[in-house]
Amino acid sequence: MLEANKRLVYDGEEMLHVLKELEEILGSLHKMGAYYGLKDWEGVDKPEFDRETNDYINNSRVCGRLARIRSILSEKFDDTLGEDDMDDIERACKDIVYWKAPRQDM
Repeated sequence: MLEANKRLVYDGEEMLHVLKELEEILGSLHKMGAYYGLKDWEGVDKPEFDRETNDYINNSRVCGRLARIRSILSEKFDDTLGEDDMDDIERACKDIVYWKAPRQDM
C-alpha cells in the first residue's frame, strides 16, 4: 500500500452523509427482513419479500446512492499504479466474487 493511502482524512459532514445513507439503506433492509421473518423462511411470502426488496432498491435509487458513497470514499486515495499495474483499491478488490448470471450465455 502506498504510504499516502495509509492515513486518509475525510470531511466530517461528508462522512455524516455517507453514514446517514448507509444507515437508511441497511436499516430499511433489516426492517424488511424482520417484517418478513427471514430467520427461517417458514411462513414467509418469498415472492412478496422479493418484490418489496426489489421495489425498495429501485425506488430508493440504492445503486446510485452506493455508487456515490464509493466515490466519496475512494476519491481520497492516491491511484498511482504499482509494479503489478494496479492501484491500492484495485489490489484490495481483486479477489471479490461478483454475482454471475445463472445462465452463462447471458
